[in-house]
Amino acid sequence: MHPGLKSSEVKSKLEQFGYNELPSAKPKSVWKISAKVLKEPMFLLLVSCGTLYMILGDVQEGIVLLCTIFIIILITFFQYRKTERALEALKKLSSPRVLVVRDGIEQRIAGREVVPGDLIILNEGDRVPADAKIIETIHFKVDESLLTGESFPVDKSEFDGNNLIVSGSLVVQGNALAAVLHTGKNAQLGKIAVSLKEDKEEETRLQKEMKVLIRRLAIAGVFLSITIVLLFYITRGNFIHSLLSGLSAAMAILPEEFPVVLTVFLALGAWRLSKKNVLTRKSSAIETLGSATILCSDKTGTITQNKMDVATVYDGKNVFSRNEFESAKESVLNLAAVAAYACSANSVDPMEHALTDFAMKLNPAEKNVTLIREYPLTRSLLAMTRVISIDQMQIAATKGSPETIFNLCKLNEDEIKRHRNILNEFAVKGIRVLGVAQGKSNAGLPEKQEDFQFEFIGLIGLEDPVRPEVPLAIRECNEAGIKVMMITGDYPETAKSIAGQAGIVEQFVLTGDELTKLSDDELKEKIKNITVCARVIPEQKLRIVNALKANGEIVAMTGDGVNDAPALKAADIGIAMGNKGTDVAREASSLVLLDDNFASIVAAIRAGRRIFDNLQKAMSFIIAVHIPIIGLTMLPAFSAGLPVLLLPLHIVFLELIIDPVCSVAFEFEQEEKGIMQRKPRRPEDKFFGMKRITGSILQGLYLLALVMLIYFISIWEGHTEGEVRAIAFSTLVIGNIFLILTDLSKTRSFISIITGKNPAALFILTGAIVALTTAIYVPAMQKLFGFENPGFAHFVWSLTGLVLMLVFFEIRKLIRLKKHYADN
Repeated sequence: MHPGLKSSEVKSKLEQFGYNELPSAKPKSVWKISAKVLKEPMFLLLVSCGTLYMILGDVQEGIVLLCTIFIIILITFFQYRKTERALEALKKLSSPRVLVVRDGIEQRIAGREVVPGDLIILNEGDRVPADAKIIETIHFKVDESLLTGESFPVDKSEFDGNNLIVSGSLVVQGNALAAVLHTGKNAQLGKIAVSLKEDKEEETRLQKEMKVLIRRLAIAGVFLSITIVLLFYITRGNFIHSLLSGLSAAMAILPEEFPVVLTVFLALGAWRLSKKNVLTRKSSAIETLGSATILCSDKTGTITQNKMDVATVYDGKNVFSRNEFESAKESVLNLAAVAAYACSANSVDPMEHALTDFAMKLNPAEKNVTLIREYPLTRSLLAMTRVISIDQMQIAATKGSPETIFNLCKLNEDEIKRHRNILNEFAVKGIRVLGVAQGKSNAGLPEKQEDFQFEFIGLIGLEDPVRPEVPLAIRECNEAGIKVMMITGDYPETAKSIAGQAGIVEQFVLTGDELTKLSDDELKEKIKNITVCARVIPEQKLRIVNALKANGEIVAMTGDGVNDAPALKAADIGIAMGNKGTDVAREASSLVLLDDNFASIVAAIRAGRRIFDNLQKAMSFIIAVHIPIIGLTMLPAFSAGLPVLLLPLHIVFLELIIDPVCSVAFEFEQEEKGIMQRKPRRPEDKFFGMKRITGSILQGLYLLALVMLIYFISIWEGHTEGEVRAIAFSTLVIGNIFLILTDLSKTRSFISIITGKNPAALFILTGAIVALTTAIYVPAMQKLFGFENPGFAHFVWSLTGLVLMLVFFEIRKLIRLKKHYADN
């Protein structure tokens, strides 16, 4: 094998040529972000309010209000940079994987790390990562339609004039070894960067629902703002003051937090999933993860370790286990050699690696082997034959499914029955079995491998142990109401054995042959109880997905091959394999499993539920917290005798608490208790159903009623306007803090929130209390906020009411939690 580049050469070429990607847009500077903020309605409202203050002669208030623009820009910049860093990390992960030879070792790397001079191994389903020159090929065809527009596959070989392949081409057949010529902007097509730059994702259901909600709130905000201006003008007669109050109301009602929070949550959610070894290609998958009702998983490499090892062999007469190989070397040597000769060169298949390693251990002597012709495995014939010349002797070595090998060797019924008994013994133990045969031809090489005259050599059993973490992960799925279905090309008995080891207790098996005979309606009914699908080919996965979806299931489906792409695309959540998966499968999927581990899928479902929960809580809090702000802004409009409570500066102060709490504190909050012990969310349930909106409004109305009660008690006690404003505003701010503490979790008390692992929330809330205390007790800040210090004793009513409110919400939370556990 060619040794490829050395690590030192790779480092030098990376410095010389850069990464294999097109130049992407640079991160936005603080000036560009500032320009973006300048276009926001909130900015225009702040400028308008600041200008009106100056017109009224309140220069200090106007300057402070305008200065808050810089604080908002700072918060926006922080949110944007956090989101951008998450997306940049995902961009690096989303680069297609490439198999290269470096330092004489095959290794899989990100496509962006390929450099000129690299040796790349291309197999069916791979995207060509860079312009390259072919060195060796076997039945190699590529689809160059991305570049030429022609959809017909093009034959490629190592011969001059037909040995160049371009970046972005798709391998549709065979395999090849090629040397990279050009990368990145020097290649004919920088597929990686182009796909990331031009791929515009459709809006998700949540984004569409949010857009409708924001539009309705904006219309309501405009209507209420105009109404407040008119009411203030009618009751007080000063148009500029009335306009200022209307602008304050607009600032209170404007739903500017919704799009910011949604963007931050989806970006950081995708980043958090990447930490679980799951790459999010479509943000809609984050929404759908919590709804998944059935998880269809491949066996090899996902449920199992993908570390094949020869466990037992059968030479047609006797069975030999692993500890008997050395003593029975003569009996198994020919079987091992023929099986190894039938393996492709430069194969990435762990099964073929196991067979060649097995043969090398029995007979390490090197042989001069030359490939003459290869007959590839097809969907109609599950066997492959390689005709080789060894020491000037020609051999046709064949391996494939036992049933196919039996048929190729034209064995009689008694022979098939005898061999099948051994096959069943292997399968019951969870051993994957391959048949091995040797062929000859009396009239040259035939066009089809079926035309060889085959001799049965034996069976080889390979073990691929179940990943140790899988049984626990499957138990989690069962507790979460998610059914697990294992899909494999293995023999039914083998599949049942592996399923049992993995923790799939009830093993109802459907084979590929049985599936073929079923109509769509019959399959729809049959599939309801199936937990294991055996002897299934990739094309049948699409029928399985469609049947499950027809039964109302939300399907998560794993796949790795070219022919898995339709099923991955049809599934509600398509999950491609990151290590052994083809680029076609990755492109058709919603998620990419970076470590090909079943437990990572379950971890992603857990993380997806947490992300959705926290986003829902954040949005509910936004609605609840705006209700009292809107109410207190409108209240003085109904009577000229009532002091104005909320000025624009007060609303800005509240927004500076709300924005970071929603986009940081709620996003940072840990998962709910029993998150994997509840049933999947129904997909037809709206993110903002009337029940949830009503609950948020009632919560906000409770706080509004409490603040209004304190407001009128303060007036009744004879406090000045500044003291009334200080007491009422403090009640509102502390009430918001209590709402945050109770809303951060649906299953934990506010005490566990305070003592829990959410430093972001505690930092923001502590900052809010310190800022409020400063505004009440520091004379300069008192003047700025229009406060007068009434003395601590006059806050007793306020604190008593707020504590009662917090206790009420906590008791309601406890009752709901008990009811939930009782129902489940």
